[in-house]
Amino acid sequence: MNKNNNTNLILAIALSFLFIALYSYFFQKPNKTTTQTTKQETANNHTTTSPNAPNAQNFSVTQTIPQENLLSTISFEHARIEIDSLGRIKQVYLKDKKYLTPKQKGFLEHVGHLFSPKENPQTPLKELPLLAADKLKPLEVRFLDPTLNNKAFNTPYSASKTALGPNEQLVLTQDLGALTIIKTLTFYDDLHYDLQIAFKSPNNIIPSYVITNGYRPVADLDSYTFSGVLLENNDKKIEKIEDKDAKEIKRFSNTLFLSSVDRYFTTLLFTKDPQGFEALIDSEIGTKNPLGFISLKNEATLHGYIGPKDYRSLKAISPMLTDVIEYGLITFFAKGVFVLLDYLYQFVGNWGWAIILLTIIVRIILYPLSYKGMVSMQKLKELTPKMKELQEKYKGEPQKLQAHMMQLYKKHGANPLGGCLPLILQIPVFFAIYRVLYNAVELKSSEWILWIHDLSIMDPYFILPLLMGASMYWHQSVTPNTMTDPVQAKIFKLLPLLFTIFLITFPAGLVLYWTTNNILSVLQQLIINKVLENKKRAHAQSKKES
Repeated sequence: MNKNNNTNLILAIALSFLFIALYSYFFQKPNKTTTQTTKQETANNHTTTSPNAPNAQNFSVTQTIPQENLLSTISFEHARIEIDSLGRIKQVYLKDKKYLTPKQKGFLEHVGHLFSPKENPQTPLKELPLLAADKLKPLEVRFLDPTLNNKAFNTPYSASKTALGPNEQLVLTQDLGALTIIKTLTFYDDLHYDLQIAFKSPNNIIPSYVITNGYRPVADLDSYTFSGVLLENNDKKIEKIEDKDAKEIKRFSNTLFLSSVDRYFTTLLFTKDPQGFEALIDSEIGTKNPLGFISLKNEATLHGYIGPKDYRSLKAISPMLTDVIEYGLITFFAKGVFVLLDYLYQFVGNWGWAIILLTIIVRIILYPLSYKGMVSMQKLKELTPKMKELQEKYKGEPQKLQAHMMQLYKKHGANPLGGCLPLILQIPVFFAIYRVLYNAVELKSSEWILWIHDLSIMDPYFILPLLMGASMYWHQSVTPNTMTDPVQAKIFKLLPLLFTIFLITFPAGLVLYWTTNNILSVLQQLIINKVLENKKRAHAQSKKES
């Protein structure tokens, strides 16, 4: 590979990385679940398509009780749950101040706000509602028998209590004449709950029915994070149905949990029975958004949760629920990154410093490869005059030029791709950290220092992006320049400016990682440059003495 090819490759990798970052941030939607693998897997025992399966359209409702009818309220220190007259969870309100910060304005609106001192700051919310007012509610029961179903939607439940706190039992009863439904609920401080569904009837016959975990939360929607239904079966196989992708009714057997998610929050039902339950995914009329149901024929014991996708909270409830936290194609790698980041946070008590420590650890792990790459680039720099001579000598003879270039590399122990490998290895690390920092609810409203009050949103004064650009330029200035094409060199020098512009709206936590990475790269390069210079000087001295 000749020198021009080498610089072309480095430049292509850098520009490709920039393009992927921009595409992922501004345009790319999460992975569709209708991949070839998923399509093949739907033929197995876990997934079947059933046109006659009970679904939302089967359960016709002629008239329902107004959803404003409030039956019971469960109050916690940091949350409030409302139960309506149909025995459903009407709304969940979060009162923890970390969730009450108003959503950050768009870039242009934010800039306008910075230069408009008369504009009042956004008022924090008093509480954050998680559920949509006019969507499918958690714990709604539907029957296959349309007559019974219509009666159920026109008959109010009675409640054992109208106001209660955590760890208290709530019994909801619906008398349908020949059938009585009894839901026994216990809610806990961590927002998970236990549910028992029982029936009373003269003939002891229980009609076929479904119960739902509800429509996904709407508190923090985002066009480039996964929103929809996610479930897992007892083979640890995860199925995802994204919004607008629920084109047909599907059943999933042996399901252990059924969740509906947005960027930061989830409503889910799960079982401790290793055999699992049968999940039914239907399509919302008009939107094709997925609706999750559990198909049942007997009395049942289930467990649920509605709240933030907080890793430690979900793990404490049930370790399998951490699979609700989704990072796209690199989930398997990103989860490990988050576990390490969370461990560092427990150690230092600040997410910003945890990110910096994570960056240092990544640099240490990649140091052997980085060192080899930097040494290789230094050798290539020293060979630049000879490479130019060969290019002039064999101009118009690419095959001869290539052969002599390879001989030159071999003679001096230079690797034309040596400088590329560390960059290539950093790309998946960068995207894993990007997905973690963008999806981790733990970082919401998490302060670092001074002006950084929320690592999950862009730097309000754009200081970090500017530092990132400056550090990237600094890194370029201390890195051996092996480019022989002046046009390529000029384009390469523009990269710090381009990265600054396009990363300016990225979460501050991600920009902090990249800035720290640049600074560490500069320090590492300066040290290596000094070591190589000393070696070169010592070698020259020994030759002189000999």
